[in-house]
Amino acid sequence: MSLDEIRCDIEASLGTKDRAYIKRVIRFQRCLEIAARLTIFGSRGKTGWTLGTVGLLVSKCIENMELGHNITHGQWDWMNDPEIHSNTWEWDMVGPSSQWRYSHNYRHHVFSNVIGMDDDLGFGVIRVSRDQEWKPGYLWAPLRAVGLSIVFEWGIALHNLAAEQRDQPTEEGKAALKRAMMRKMGRQAAKDYLFFPALSGRRFLRTFLANLVGAGFRNGWAYIVIVCGHFVDGAEKFTPAAVENETKGEWYLRQMLGTANFNAGPVLRLMSGNLCYQIEHHLFPDLPSNRHPEIAARVQAILAEYDLPYTTGPLIRQFWYTVRTICKLSLPDRFLTATSDDAPETASEEKFRAVANDPRVLDAHVVGTRRRGLDTAITDHAQQRIKRGPRWPALQRFAAMVALRFS
Repeated sequence: MSLDEIRCDIEASLGTKDRAYIKRVIRFQRCLEIAARLTIFGSRGKTGWTLGTVGLLVSKCIENMELGHNITHGQWDWMNDPEIHSNTWEWDMVGPSSQWRYSHNYRHHVFSNVIGMDDDLGFGVIRVSRDQEWKPGYLWAPLRAVGLSIVFEWGIALHNLAAEQRDQPTEEGKAALKRAMMRKMGRQAAKDYLFFPALSGRRFLRTFLANLVGAGFRNGWAYIVIVCGHFVDGAEKFTPAAVENETKGEWYLRQMLGTANFNAGPVLRLMSGNLCYQIEHHLFPDLPSNRHPEIAARVQAILAEYDLPYTTGPLIRQFWYTVRTICKLSLPDRFLTATSDDAPETASEEKFRAVANDPRVLDAHVVGTRRRGLDTAITDHAQQRIKRGPRWPALQRFAAMVALRFS
């Protein structure tokens, strides 16, 4: 079984059930939004406002993640439905879908986690790899991350504009892109913060605040889902040399090593747009999201056969690893113990030099026992670190520096 065979099998089996799924999700999302807005408008107490606001933010999360993100990936283009198509769907966010498609579908998915080529790697304001040169501005990275999560849709809109303008050869073309973004921002802001509140009459502020809270939570949720798929421990970062003369097989490998999943049930899968299966999404970004669980089982079997890691875990743990990385890498390298060769968030072959010389690994090649690859090397390296005991020189150096400064 190969990854290409998985794609062919899924594409050949797409049909009525898949079509019914996406239409069912669209109906559910729209009905939920209508019910939420009516609850906000018609209720008088805090309970009604809270229920309506929760319903609104859930509907916004579903529209953004399971609908907007996946439809603009072309996952449902095979239906030839003019409404549910990557070229016509306009999502409920301030940035134009067309600019998102260029920045995300091309820049991010083709060059996933390649430093200097993947614009989504830290979004230009967060350091997520020791291979990125440290700058004083990164000291504020933890605060930037919090701020970005709150206004994520606005930050992404500007981020997408900058990415597309950079590859636009004429000033006229760049100006046209900016005008398109400003028009979409104006329409979206007017809808959320003027039109719907105005329909509420004297309850303008009540509806305004509900929309503000709903959009804010949706922004934070989208941020969490995205960073847990790429900045977490185990999601490797790559230098530009990795994509020179890259074959299709090597591209597949980079996608698997550069992404991470998190555990999720049916509700969390829907809320995250099935991006709890980030590995599968990056291998097959244009295959329908409702097929990701089926794809995941087959991908795991392939990875197990070749002893490659399948990075996943509870969402809370994955988010903690991400926050830890952002906070650590906000400091200069001299305060860090690990290097870009053996850090939790990125590594090179040097990390496993001692493991490669392990007699068990050498014997496996001689006697033909089970294949021993990267997954085993990672496990063995972790066991070696446990035997050596914890290392705290970075913390000791930081404490000494603080003591000298205030002594």
